[in-house]
Amino acid sequence: MNDDLQSQLTLLRDEIDLCDTQLVAMLAKRNRLTEQVGLLKKEFGAPVYVPSREAQLIEARRIQAQEQGVNPDLVEDILRRMMRESYQNQQSELACVAPDLSPAVIVGGQGAMGKLFAKQFQRSGIEVRILDKANHAEQEDILAGAKLVLISVPINAVSDVVSALPPLDPDCLLVDITSVKEKPLLLMLHAHTGEVLGLHPMFGPDIEHWVKQTIVVCRGREGDKTHQFLAQLAVWGSQLVDMPADKHDEAMQIVQVMRHLTTFVYGQFLAKQPHSLEEIKSCSSPIYQLELMMVGRLFAQSPELYADIMLAQFDNVAPLLASYQDTYQATLAKLKAGDKTALIESFSQAKHFFSDSAEHFLKQSKALLNKANDAKVLD
Repeated sequence: MNDDLQSQLTLLRDEIDLCDTQLVAMLAKRNRLTEQVGLLKKEFGAPVYVPSREAQLIEARRIQAQEQGVNPDLVEDILRRMMRESYQNQQSELACVAPDLSPAVIVGGQGAMGKLFAKQFQRSGIEVRILDKANHAEQEDILAGAKLVLISVPINAVSDVVSALPPLDPDCLLVDITSVKEKPLLLMLHAHTGEVLGLHPMFGPDIEHWVKQTIVVCRGREGDKTHQFLAQLAVWGSQLVDMPADKHDEAMQIVQVMRHLTTFVYGQFLAKQPHSLEEIKSCSSPIYQLELMMVGRLFAQSPELYADIMLAQFDNVAPLLASYQDTYQATLAKLKAGDKTALIESFSQAKHFFSDSAEHFLKQSKALLNKANDAKVLD
């Protein structure tokens, strides 16, 4: 390399290194400040996540970026990543706005989701007791005086677990967090005279924090403890979506069961091909990398869990499966016939369903694709 070029590059790279060093120092300072914010929020019972504050901050920084000739999307990407870190920094101690839920008993508390809820309750200063198979003989003592009983067991065990519960105190709130809601809610309403609530956390146990995590709320028998619990979930930053139990189960047939089923089938199909996963990954576009990630994510988790999810609603989802099969066969027939006009018409019909959301999804997926591509380069 030319000595003069090398000399100039070294000077510029030194300046870049200095900027990066200053950036790391600023990030460390920002982390310290967000930790202090978290302590204040805990002291005053404030929520971890304030959407209006986040929106205002991002908009202000985007304007500053434009004024200084920096890509606003780059600045927003950096800010959102820093915010995720900020929310994580505020997790060690959380505000408690539901003191009447203590002590709380988690049935199935040794499972992954049970542990996740237990940790979050404890961060908010709520006493937690664990009831699981190992200490089932002590059930009555553990449940004595409980103000909240949260059922966190596999779908196929809910009926037996709820039926086996001893009479709970009338002022106890009984909650379940399974992915099917109508039957568990009816079981709990029959088994308990007090407040009853059905929840479906739309996330797994591997989340870093609860901010922006969706929880579907199916109300049973309400009272003060129900309102406190929902307020506590909101303080943790969760996005609560109210929905009748029957409507939830119908939606989950599409959102969850059909999605898991198609992913399950596609994963089996890939496993039967003559190409190794590494061979497939090596020639994959970023969008296919993302698809492989989502398929691989399913097979990295519990086979019992996903078998239960698919089996729990198989009878209900059978008509959807028939419709899906019909759509697949019709598309295959158009391909075999070389009918481009019919394929375009089918595409247009589906595009109309997505309507205005298509552009939003395109923008979101572009950001994800860039991240997937970055990860591929780093590998």
